Amino acid sequence: MNEEIHRIKTELLDSFDEELEQQLDEDRLDQLVADGMSEPMIDRKIYFRELFRLQHELVRLQDWVQYKKLKMVVLFEGRDSAGKGGAIKRVTQRLNPRVCRVVALPAPTERERSQWYFQRYVQHLPTAGEMVLFDRSWYNRAGVERVMGFCGPDELEEFFRSVPEFERMLVRSGIILVKYWFSITDEEQEFRFRMRINDPLKQWKLSPMDLESRVHWEDYTRAKEEMLERTHIREAPWWVVQAVDKKKARLNMIAHLLSQVPYEHVPKETVELPARVRNDDYIRQPVPLEMYVPEQY
Repeated sequence: MNEEIHRIKTELLDSFDEELEQQLDEDRLDQLVADGMSEPMIDRKIYFRELFRLQHELVRLQDWVQYKKLKMVVLFEGRDSAGKGGAIKRVTQRLNPRVCRVVALPAPTERERSQWYFQRYVQHLPTAGEMVLFDRSWYNRAGVERVMGFCGPDELEEFFRSVPEFERMLVRSGIILVKYWFSITDEEQEFRFRMRINDPLKQWKLSPMDLESRVHWEDYTRAKEEMLERTHIREAPWWVVQAVDKKKARLNMIAHLLSQVPYEHVPKETVELPARVRNDDYIRQPVPLEMYVPEQY
């Protein structure tokens, strides 16, 4: 019995460590940021307590989406290094990847560039009982494509004419559409970029396009302002997440996301582990020692 309790505790700690591992570098960064800020960061104990509570609610939401055959789409938009990826990780961390999946599309191919603009996104929309999180979305046209010259004025104007009706069509079809913009300051983005430049574990996050975005900060600001103004519609409004404090941003976003669907508890059948079948004539064969991974720890 004591051994069983020990194994349960070990399993729970391993689950907690999964989150702690993601926090190690961020805690170091948060302390550096906090040293130069007047507003303190959220208390670590409060953060973990609330995160685990909200993730439990996300599992209940997932169950409800499956049970009611709902279709849910969540868009994560914002400047480079705004914390979209970290927020998505915390949403999906304890969910079933067969129910909740992430879509992060690369730059369009030559074939995709010749298609209807929304076509490559449509194929990733959810079927009944699914949640889809877009790590950047069709709003690339209003942001990076506009600022970096990957689309012309006519294409941009057509996008602004089309996207409200496109999203209304999604909502009419039964899709629950939630759009988030993660907002950070100029100073915060510069700090996060410098941290990435000097951190070998995070340098892969910094692309040439990210570096170029620093030069065009004001251009991106103008693009964002027009995008929010022209695509904030009643059927699919924008929700702005204050994201300088990444921990607060995650908690606030998840809490808000949960408020967008009136989910309920889904009753489940009691699960019982069946007895293992044992055959007297079966003899387990030894695995050759050379097949084992060396135990260095």
